[in-house]
Amino acid sequence: MATESLQPRLRFRLILGRSIAIGPGKADLLAAIADTGSISAAGRSMGMSYKKAWYLIDTMNRCFREPLVVASKGGSARGGAQLTAMGEKVLELYRSIENQASEAAARNLDAFSELIVNEPPEG
Repeated sequence: MATESLQPRLRFRLILGRSIAIGPGKADLLAAIADTGSISAAGRSMGMSYKKAWYLIDTMNRCFREPLVVASKGGSARGGAQLTAMGEKVLELYRSIENQASEAAARNLDAFSELIVNEPPEG
């Protein structure tokens, strides 16, 4: 089966000690929470459990000086989650770094494209 040529890309992670403070998945989770107003809905939209989503949020909240996400209990009628001002700032900075890194590395990534196979081996 023929597949489209794969394009190499960068993935940025901010690591603090042994924790990933924020990376692509956590940034996508923050964006999904901002869109849905719900941890469970954000997790579902990404194919992850509420428990996994909450674990990622807890890690992020502990890595920064202020929480990135706040949640209120109460079920579908009154509960929910939202990004704090710190969460919005962290997401904005993360996306900015992603864009700057991609632009800076574009020529080298194009050079890698000429060196890689079209379909990588499994494993």
